[in-house]
Amino acid sequence: MQRNRTTGRRWTGAVVAATGLVALVLAPGSASAAPSTADEAAQLVEEAGRQLTAVDEQVHQAELTVAAQQQAAAEADRAAAVAEATLQQFEPAIRAIAQSGYTGTTRSRVAAFLGSDSADDLVAQMTMLDLIADHADGVLTEVAVAQAAADQARATADAAAAEAAAALTTLQEQQAQVQAQVDAYEADFARLTAAEQTRVTAALAGPVLDAPSAAVAAAAAPGPAAATAVQTALGQIGDPYVWGASGPDGFDCSGLTQYAYAAAGISLPHSSKAQSTMGTPVSRSELLPGDIVYFYSPVSHVGIYIGDGKMVHARTFGQPVAVTSVDQAGYRGAVRVA
Repeated sequence: MQRNRTTGRRWTGAVVAATGLVALVLAPGSASAAPSTADEAAQLVEEAGRQLTAVDEQVHQAELTVAAQQQAAAEADRAAAVAEATLQQFEPAIRAIAQSGYTGTTRSRVAAFLGSDSADDLVAQMTMLDLIADHADGVLTEVAVAQAAADQARATADAAAAEAAAALTTLQEQQAQVQAQVDAYEADFARLTAAEQTRVTAALAGPVLDAPSAAVAAAAAPGPAAATAVQTALGQIGDPYVWGASGPDGFDCSGLTQYAYAAAGISLPHSSKAQSTMGTPVSRSELLPGDIVYFYSPVSHVGIYIGDGKMVHARTFGQPVAVTSVDQAGYRGAVRVA
């Protein structure tokens, strides 16, 4: 055990740095004491794994926010383009007004008076001049309104684009920070003995259970989409857990559920919290294969129920996609999306 104690001391910098970053992202907290034994180091790694799950979900929520802002910016840009196109439609009318020589002064009326052949001709010309003037004034008013609308739409589009770009930059910085934290966590995990790694992953992800036949599990699903999702998810057993990944060769928890349901033609957001709000809520006693089960408050983990009290999930670093019990600490509920 002396080797483990020595190794435990060497973990201090990486583990404390990782938990410090978690505290920075989540909320201010007290610094963790440096581990003095292998057991304490394993406990710190386990705690860091739980915190990483929460941070992972925060990043996914930020990704959804950025995607929404980018969509809003694109829609604002399209609206600006429409407003500018509407303004351009007035160009022929403006050109025609300019070519007609309309000035809006009494000069045209004098010319009509001098050039008319009769009183009736004069009245006709005066009437025409009034109509031209009214038309021109109306066109110019519409042009002014269209110009203001185009200017406002473009300003809105530019502001939305700037906001989306700033949010994307912030997200990329956060992703880089979390990736550094993930690297530190994985390095700490790799230094654990095999027995300690098993203890940590079991504490985080539950016991690994035998997988049922995909065909049997799918047969009990409430519909073909759920059946496809179950078969697809079970087909990923053994693929590595990869933070932020949604397949085809690595997954995080919401990435696996997203991938499984995409195979069934159903689009899910890459977020545990967002997925937990979709579909129809179902109780524990009503669970059917294909239901999405979610954990913790706020929600930061999801899996796919496969029957017999089991689920398939991508839970944590160091453990591949696996089957475990749905009945474990942190269970909060389930939804049926198909």
